[in-house]
Amino acid sequence: ARGLRRRELVRTAAADLSGLLDVERVGQALSALNDVTVQAALDAAIGKVEMERRASLPTRFAVIAMGRLGGLECSYGSDADVMFVHSPLEGTAEREATEAAFAVANELRRLLALTAPEERLLIDPDLRPEGRQGPLVRTLASYAAYYGRWSSPWESQALLRARLSAGDAGLGAEFLALADPLRYPAGGVSDAAVLQIRKLKARMEAERLPRGADPALHTKLGRGGLSDVEWVAQLLQLRHAGQSPSLRT
Repeated sequence: ARGLRRRELVRTAAADLSGLLDVERVGQALSALNDVTVQAALDAAIGKVEMERRASLPTRFAVIAMGRLGGLECSYGSDADVMFVHSPLEGTAEREATEAAFAVANELRRLLALTAPEERLLIDPDLRPEGRQGPLVRTLASYAAYYGRWSSPWESQALLRARLSAGDAGLGAEFLALADPLRYPAGGVSDAAVLQIRKLKARMEAERLPRGADPALHTKLGRGGLSDVEWVAQLLQLRHAGQSPSLRT
């Protein structure tokens, strides 16, 4: 799978350089390529875990794309921002299902990060609830409980890009249905949440802007840069997508 991905990266780059694809279609092509690579690694990981357990996987498993992967905006060197969700099969203890799902997620990450002639695809799960401190894999019920009680405005903003990348399509649809009230609130986003979002943006730019860089000239984090455009678009979605389905893109 990684060998095929390398070939497709070259093919996409050739189309890009020759003007056969515009920047939007390049992002879509690279994102689709990452999706199928993750799916191949997931299939292999499930196969290994089932072989070791000598039993079928006791849970449904899905990989939710986030960030640039979720937004179909991948570049050639992008990591894959994802979250892992599972749902135990009927009659299966949650602990057993979670242990199996955790093994699958770790094996998937290992396979895609192995040193090899092919380019690695690094899996970044840091947009999950509680970030690096949170569980790598959660049940759908656990996501529902967390988002219902503890969710922060930045998480609603991050979920705007959430979509199914690989795994069980039914479970992916259930997760997105769970996310919809958060990312497309019926009454729009509150003033308090907007204030938190703006404070986070200011802190992010202060921490990430390279030392000595001119804020007026930095393409991504400077005034009027990519970050400004992205956050304005996302704020419009949080405010109005609950009433205007055309903004749910």
